[in-house]
Amino acid sequence: MTNDDGVDSVGLRRLAERLSDDHDVVVAAPDREYSGAGAAIGTIHLIEPEVHRVELPGVTEAWSVTGPPALCVLFARLGVFGGAFDLVVSGINPGANSGRAIYHSGTVGAALTARGGRVSGIAISQAVQGFGVEGQGWDEMLADQRWDTACEVAAAVVDAFAAAPPDESVVINVNVPNLPLAEIKGWRRAEVATLPPRALAHAHLDPKLGHQDTFHVRMSWGDPLELPEHTDTGAVERGYVAVTFLSRLADDPTAELTALADHLAGLPLHPG
Repeated sequence: MTNDDGVDSVGLRRLAERLSDDHDVVVAAPDREYSGAGAAIGTIHLIEPEVHRVELPGVTEAWSVTGPPALCVLFARLGVFGGAFDLVVSGINPGANSGRAIYHSGTVGAALTARGGRVSGIAISQAVQGFGVEGQGWDEMLADQRWDTACEVAAAVVDAFAAAPPDESVVINVNVPNLPLAEIKGWRRAEVATLPPRALAHAHLDPKLGHQDTFHVRMSWGDPLELPEHTDTGAVERGYVAVTFLSRLADDPTAELTALADHLAGLPLHPG
């Protein structure tokens, strides 16, 4: 298990304890906040990563890593934390990772990195009050977080995976409403929406006093969005668990390359 909010995150700890009831769990999570890190592993030669043992309730082995979640997964694949493993679970992230938030989500990035090593990954995120912004939830949004709901949904998904592992590694992105379990309307296999529940809308430069040619970037958020129910964003905001299987990066054979081919053909390349 890993996450992008740090090893001290309540969501990680609650989920690790819940999954330990039925599974062998090893936690390897960042030592600090890495939201928005995507699948980055960082500049390894500069950060000189370290790992430290930590104590987590109900978990027999847990590690804090001085690097982003994808690096935690990479180290796990290399055997830093013991033997082979058959699944990476990333979360619980406070803030829905739906729509374009998937691209820069450290929660999802850990699962993608797992698949890069032929191990399946499940990313678990939960909506927050105020809709969150680009998949991230501010501290004040977490006061009434229904962690137990996300834990039970995550446990069901992990149990299903364990009961019938796929032939090839997959990435399952799960977004859970912030509701009591009994109030969840059901679940939807969803398309990836174009936008998250709430998006960055504007950004402008504000001069930093006393610093020449230096600026703060001031940002503002758009209004909460209502997207179609068949999308991950629309489903979770209507009270459904949204489940999306994320495909691999692949070349698009339908793309028109005539202009690119003509320009590349004009380069003085080696004839061999």
